[in-house]
Formats: sequence, structure tokens, C-alpha cells
Amino acid sequence: MGLFERFKSKNEGVKTQEVEVPWHALTSLSQLEEIEKESLCTPVAIFKHSTRCGISRMVLRQFESNYSPEAEKVKLYFLDLLDHRDVSDEVGYKFQVMHQSPQLLIIKNGNTVHHASHHNIDVSDLEKYT
Repeated sequence: MGLFERFKSKNEGVKTQEVEVPWHALTSLSQLEEIEKESLCTPVAIFKHSTRCGISRMVLRQFESNYSPEAEKVKLYFLDLLDHRDVSDEVGYKFQVMHQSPQLLIIKNGNTVHHASHHNIDVSDLEKYT
């Protein structure tokens, strides 16, 4: 056995089924009113992402790779904050959260019940608020 053989994963070569994240694009200010209304019945999450930031890209990949069907009880919105800076700014005002990137906000009953940024973003947080 070679040196690197010891470090190979036991699951190497085994395909795992990836779950596609059901993102909804957040692109306009008017959607924020809809999100507030939706959150009265169903928890809503907003993922704020900077397409020019390596950390944001890494956190997004990790979030998507850990996404599971159990988290589908939360409606997910994806905000490209560089393309929609006005929406990003209004998210902060409307839901009373200081801007970070990347950032995850969970909205329930019209209020922010959880928010996290950078490496504190964890897909398991979605399940806590369903």
C-alpha cells in the first residue's frame, strides 16, 4: 500500500445524489413586500452573494453541497448583490440587519429570526426555523 492509498476515501467512486437548491432570484424591490407576506405562512431565506468574492463563492458552494430535502420547507431567494445593490440595501433596512457578504437571513412572520454571515452560514439553520 502506497503512502497516499491510506488517505483515499472509502466512498471514492460512489456517486451521491446531489439535491438541486430551488433558488428564486431576488432582483427587484417589489419582491421584498412579497417576501414579507410569504413569511407569514412559510419561512423565507435570503442568501446575499457577491460574485466577485472568493469567500462568498466558497460559502455558497458549501451551502449548496450540504442542502437537503428537509430544508425545502423554507423558500430560498438568491440575491446577487453586485447586480442589485439597491435591493441589497433595502433588505438591510427592511429586515433590520447590517449588510454582510455573504449573508443568510431567515424571515418568519415578517421579521428576521436568524442571520449569519461568512463561515457562520450553515444550511442546517434553515431546518431550525420550519
